[in-house]
Amino acid sequence: MDGIQERTAEQELPYNVFAKACPSRGTLEHVTGRWGGLTLGALYEGPLRFNELRRRVDGVSEKMLSQTLHALERDGLVHREAQPTNPPRVDYELTPLGRDVAERLLSLIHFVEGRMDDVLAARAHYDTARGAL
Repeated sequence: MDGIQERTAEQELPYNVFAKACPSRGTLEHVTGRWGGLTLGALYEGPLRFNELRRRVDGVSEKMLSQTLHALERDGLVHREAQPTNPPRVDYELTPLGRDVAERLLSLIHFVEGRMDDVLAARAHYDTARGAL
């Protein structure tokens, strides 16, 4: 190639999540963290109010859900709509970008759920082997 080096597809991307300072790393953390992934998955089913979402994402605290929703809203994945009622009604739903991300996450979630028998067997094998040492 006469001294011209071919660039890989990864090098063509303007962002690189493996680079420490890349802003995509923070978004990846928001999406793949325990509460972010579960929140996106729950909202894929349709808009939910805060307490409905909290019940759907079993085990999340009010504080963590609030922080998660703020981060996902800031990243453009979740839309928050406050209704001017008394008491105020706030609904959360996925943006089009959020739906795209949630679809991919749900594919991974369903894959993991479908392979849990293999995971549990691997854990038992690992624990047995470690116990034998």
